[in-house]
Amino acid sequence: MIVTILIILVFSGIVYVFMQQPQFGKLPSGERLARIENSPNYRNGAFQNVNHTPDLTEGASLFTVLKEFIFNKNEGKKPNGILPTIKTDLKNIHPNENAVVWFGHSSYFLQIDGKKILVDPVLSGSASPVFFTTKAFEGTDVYTADDFPEIDYLFISHDHWDHLDYQTILQLKSKIKKVICGLGTGAHFEHWGFDLENIIEKDWNETIVLDENFTVQTVSARHFSGRGFKRNQSLWMSYALQTPTLKIFIGGDSGYDNHFNEAGEKFGPFDLVILENGQYDKNWKYIHMLPLQVIQAAKDLKAKMLFPVHSAKFSLANHNWDEPLKLITELSESNLIPVMTPKIGEKTDLNLESISYKWWEFLN
Repeated sequence: MIVTILIILVFSGIVYVFMQQPQFGKLPSGERLARIENSPNYRNGAFQNVNHTPDLTEGASLFTVLKEFIFNKNEGKKPNGILPTIKTDLKNIHPNENAVVWFGHSSYFLQIDGKKILVDPVLSGSASPVFFTTKAFEGTDVYTADDFPEIDYLFISHDHWDHLDYQTILQLKSKIKKVICGLGTGAHFEHWGFDLENIIEKDWNETIVLDENFTVQTVSARHFSGRGFKRNQSLWMSYALQTPTLKIFIGGDSGYDNHFNEAGEKFGPFDLVILENGQYDKNWKYIHMLPLQVIQAAKDLKAKMLFPVHSAKFSLANHNWDEPLKLITELSESNLIPVMTPKIGEKTDLNLESISYKWWEFLN
C-alpha cells in the first residue's frame, strides 16, 4: 500500500512539474478573470456553450471511444506517402492580390485588401505538448516562421494544441502586430511576453474595428477549450470579417448549431466561409461537424464559396485521412456549393469563382 501511494505521489509530481512548462500557457487571473466572471457566457466556473453540448453523442461512452482509438487498426488514417505541397513566396504576393494559402489542418494565411492575416498557425510538426505524439503527416511542414512577412492580425479560434502552438507563436512573435482571440486566451499570450496593448481579447457578440472598412464581429461556436486539466477557461470563437471588398467567415472548431444561421442572417452573405471538416466522428458530433452538417452550415451562412479545413495534416479521428476531402467535394457538387480544395501551400486567388481539384486521389 505504501509503495502504491509513493508511486502515485511521484507520478503526480512529475505531471505537475511537466505542466509548469511555458507551453501550457496561463489560466486567467486578476482583472482578466474578473471580466470573464462578468461574461454572460461564463457560469459555474467555466465558459458554456449557448445550447447544451455533451462531449459524446447519446449512447456513446468514453470506454467505447477509447477502445476504438486503441484497437482500431485503420491504416488509412495516415497517407501512404508524402503529401504534395507547394512553397509560395508569402513575402512577395502582389499587394493588390486577395489570396489565401493553407498550411494544412486549420492554419492559413490571408492577404485581403492589403492586410496580412494569419489564422491558428501550427508549424512545429506536432499538435501535442509531447512533441513525438500527434505528428504532422510527412511533407506538410514546408513553411517556417522565416517564410512569413509581418502579420497585421493573428486570429486564434481557441487554445487547443492543434490551433495554438507555443513554438510557432514564439517564433512568429516579432512579426505579429495584433492578436485577436477569445476572452481568456489572452492570458497565454501575455504569459508568453506579448504586450497587452497588442492583444484584442473579446467575448462573443462583440464588434472590433481594425481599420477603415475593416471590422470583425465575434461569433459563438459550439466546442470547448483548454490546454491542461481545467477546461473552458477561455472562449472558443468564430469571426465574421468585413473588409473593403470581401466578407469572410473564419470558423474555428464547432459542432453544428443555430449560430451559423444567425451569423448568416446578421452578417451574410459571405464571399468565403472557412469551416472545419475533419477529425469528426458520430460519437462526438456535437463538438465537431460531420460533412453533411458542414454543407448545411455553409448554406446557413449564405456562402458563395466553401473552404473546408481541419484535415490533411494530423490524425485526430478514426476516419481515413482523405475521407473529409472526398465527402465534402461529393456533397458540395450535389448541393451546388462551390468548394475550394487547394494543395497545402498553394496560393489561391479569392476572386475566382471555384477552385477545386482532387489532388488527394493521386496519392493512393
